[in-house]
Amino acid sequence: MKMITAMVRPAKVDAIKTALVALDIIGMTVTDSRGFGRQKGQVERYRGTEFTVEFLPKARIEIVVPTAKLDAAIAAITKAAHTGEIGDGKLFVTAVETVIRIRTGESGETTL
Repeated sequence: MKMITAMVRPAKVDAIKTALVALDIIGMTVTDSRGFGRQKGQVERYRGTEFTVEFLPKARIEIVVPTAKLDAAIAAITKAAHTGEIGDGKLFVTAVETVIRIRTGESGETTL
């Protein structure tokens, strides 16, 4: 099993969810976060005054998938989150040793 952590634009969360559900991948955690990468923040104007926004809003999505569905999940997330502009985000893939469903005590891929 693998965990995909995606840092993406908040506006793309629904498109990513739809793409993953189409692949029969269910269950995800979404956290609002702030950060910056290559864009290093941005300059905005409010009532004629310029100010720099150091940290931009991002959405952190965490999904655990069976290894067999990893490539399809990565492709779906990448396609759904893509705009072609700086700030589209990043994906991180890490290994997951075990998953335990607290309610029943079940463990392994069947709990996904």
